[in-house]
Amino acid sequence: MWGEVAAIGAAVVLFALTIFQLALASGAPLGHLAWGGQQRVLPPGLRVASLASIAIYALFALVLADRAGLVAVFGDAISGPGSWAIAGYGALGTPVNAISRSRAEQLVMTPVALGLGLLALVVAMS
Repeated sequence: MWGEVAAIGAAVVLFALTIFQLALASGAPLGHLAWGGQQRVLPPGLRVASLASIAIYALFALVLADRAGLVAVFGDAISGPGSWAIAGYGALGTPVNAISRSRAEQLVMTPVALGLGLLALVVAMS
């Protein structure tokens, strides 16, 4: 049960991140919250990176939902290790965001990365 709840929570976080990255890729002046926070509007290369992030977030959501038994896409051989890898991504993303040169990125994205990592950990352990 907790794995299912955590997978749904992670999907909500990943959906919010998808909307955020889509806004960045579209030229919204939110760059101070991502990619090191050095540009208000992202240059073309980082806009492409934001679009790539969206694909990664979709994969993360599918892996976690599969591991929690909400969908059947990959099977345990992939969703098991994959959910641990996503938890590791959150564990690595937390300090990386915490040391950003952008105070706004530190304050917003550090807890987001931590929350996603913890939700993925719950799913991985389920």
